[in-house]
Amino acid sequence: MKTLYYAAASLDGFIATEDDSLDWLFPLGNVDDTSYPAFIAEVGAVAMGSATYEWMLHHADKVALETGSAWPYTQPVWIFSSRALPTVKGANIHFVHGDVRPVHAEMIKAAGSKNIWIVGGGDLAGQFYDAGLLDEIIVQVGSVTLGKGKPLFPRRLVTPPLTLLSVQQFGSGLAELRYQVPKYVP
Repeated sequence: MKTLYYAAASLDGFIATEDDSLDWLFPLGNVDDTSYPAFIAEVGAVAMGSATYEWMLHHADKVALETGSAWPYTQPVWIFSSRALPTVKGANIHFVHGDVRPVHAEMIKAAGSKNIWIVGGGDLAGQFYDAGLLDEIIVQVGSVTLGKGKPLFPRRLVTPPLTLLSVQQFGSGLAELRYQVPKYVP
């Protein structure tokens, strides 16, 4: 079992535009032609930031077109938010806020032998890193630049650097980079 940050980013390092749009991502290819189907099959629990969750709610039609369902997760999902948000009927969602460590412990129990996925955003993944809980970063780098937006991983991570585990190409628009995260010592 690992805790993984799996995300797509523009070539200049943004996961979303300034207004949280992911529209830049969809023209780059079909999700079924990437590592996502195999990846999600090994996920037992999901952590998600409120901006990602709200984007999914507001773009349920696009999500359904890409994944086959307006709410594509059968796994339990923990939504990190300090605000009250609407729920998705029939979804196994837990709204939480504060320190990621006790929530991570709950997620481990729910995931069993499967992985935990930090789906977004970058700051949420950074909080798991800060707590020493992030094992790998898997980023699909798209062949577009956004100029500005929401950063992939808003943390300074220099020494020791990430360890590159693999590189894979998907179509003509995506390159997947998989990195092992060094254990952070505060």
